[in-house]
Amino acid sequence: MAGLYSLLNMKMLLICMKNLPILSKSPKHGIELQKYTSNWLSDMDGSGMALRHKALGWCMLWLDSKHEAASAYVDAANAYKKISPKDAISCLEQAVGQFMEIGRFNMAARYCKEIGELGEAQQNVDQAIAYFEHAADLFQSEEVNTSANQCKLKVAEFAAQQEQYPKAIEIYEEIARQSLNNNLLKYSVKGYLLNAGLCQLCKDDDLDPTFTGTRECKLLTDLAAAMDEEDIGKFTDADAWKTTMLLRAKEALKAKEDGPDPDLT
Repeated sequence: MAGLYSLLNMKMLLICMKNLPILSKSPKHGIELQKYTSNWLSDMDGSGMALRHKALGWCMLWLDSKHEAASAYVDAANAYKKISPKDAISCLEQAVGQFMEIGRFNMAARYCKEIGELGEAQQNVDQAIAYFEHAADLFQSEEVNTSANQCKLKVAEFAAQQEQYPKAIEIYEEIARQSLNNNLLKYSVKGYLLNAGLCQLCKDDDLDPTFTGTRECKLLTDLAAAMDEEDIGKFTDADAWKTTMLLRAKEALKAKEDGPDPDLT
């Protein structure tokens, strides 16, 4: 089946190459197509593979087959990932645009998320945030809430790194509320709220600039990491002082709960 698909793609490219004079009514399109098709046979293991898929994308757009065009751009992006992440992102952006035009929002969301991941790998935080946010909105519109929340959590993580603490807090608290009545997700609520609390402390750091770097601040940081990783051993072994403080807090709370009833006489 894959071989047949590849053969059909090559036939379509040959048809497009023969019709370049027609396509060149738009000079830019004609020049780009000529560039893409000129060496698509010469290097099928490198950029030539990506160029072939890009040329096929042009052909599908020429035939007004937007879904096929988007799929071709996705294939081009996959070919580019190891050799040129920037070109991979450009192809995925083309694919997202085509999927949006035909109302395939779930597919558009999937590739927005992929662009966000590529942006993250390239340490382009602004790009990563923008596309994770777009992906979250699209997933949510399709009621794919698990994927939407995954993207939102990435936004919260990057927002906190960029000291956009109110934004991160809002996301953590929103997802915590959504997860409360979900049997599969309710165990993550404490971790989300702990992350929100940590961001709150960072946001209010101007009230006590000395808080950063203190043992109390480190306690919250380590607790958040242990919660996220669900690593009980790491939690208890992280610092004997932390364990002691937590046990003291627990005993103090227990003493309050078990204390004598108030004298109402």
